[in-house]
Amino acid sequence: MATLASPRTSPVEPAPPAPGRPPRRGRRRRRTVSSAGPVSYLLLILATLVSIFPLYWTLVAGSHSNHDIAASPPPLLPNASLFHNFKLALEQAPIGKAIINSIVVAGAITIGTVLCCTLAGFAFAKLRFRGGGLLLALVVGTMMVPTQLGIIPLFILIAKLQWVNQLQAVVLPTLVSAFGVFFMRQYLSQALPNELLEAGRVDGASTNRIFWSIVVPIARPAMAVLGMLTFLTAWNDFFWPIIALTTENPTVQVALASLGTGYVPQRSIIMAGTLLGTLPVLVVFVILGKQIVGGIMQGAVKG
Repeated sequence: MATLASPRTSPVEPAPPAPGRPPRRGRRRRRTVSSAGPVSYLLLILATLVSIFPLYWTLVAGSHSNHDIAASPPPLLPNASLFHNFKLALEQAPIGKAIINSIVVAGAITIGTVLCCTLAGFAFAKLRFRGGGLLLALVVGTMMVPTQLGIIPLFILIAKLQWVNQLQAVVLPTLVSAFGVFFMRQYLSQALPNELLEAGRVDGASTNRIFWSIVVPIARPAMAVLGMLTFLTAWNDFFWPIIALTTENPTVQVALASLGTGYVPQRSIIMAGTLLGTLPVLVVFVILGKQIVGGIMQGAVKG
């Protein structure tokens, strides 16, 4: 007795293509990348102009006198008096020494914060040890305590160590930040695969070798971001340096505060000194900005 083949096992021949039409190879993928239109470029240009205008106005105001700034309409182009105002600003306040002090202070704080926060972030993200969750909660909890509450005991400690009017009094209290630890922990927990750590341990690498050979290259974009934010924060800090330092050994912000004294403040000289104190920040931003873009592109290629 003959049996019929099951519909599941019977071969199905594809239908022949219609005459005059090429065979269909599949659906075409829809284009998901759209080119930016003129409206997008116009918005970017406007945002760039708005962002650059304060710096440009500082340049214009720093190259004129108070009378020219108060005129109506105000000047919109700089002139040759900028270098004269630079000279006056350097004579009225020790801005040159303040810039060197700020570079030392901000550089030391940035290096210490990036290194220590990366180490702590790696430990909290990938290493398992007793009490790790509690320690992380305590670190994050310190972010809720206002800085002003610790100023008096901190100054008493600095005075007992005889560090008043010395740069280490500004560097050491801010050498590690709770925000940096939490930021690096969150980044490494997502960007650092556990398989890389296991492969390094299988090859016999120690934890120190794994950190420098695996963790640091992967964490470079986040370290650049943290370094840039830390440098800007340390450079612009005014509250603690004006307490721990004096006008004889100031940072940039303390020195600029002395330019605004007097019955009639010379705004042009203040703007010229502000421009001098802003130039190192722009250089650091350009350098670390390249590192951020380079790290992101390198991670995208390797991924």
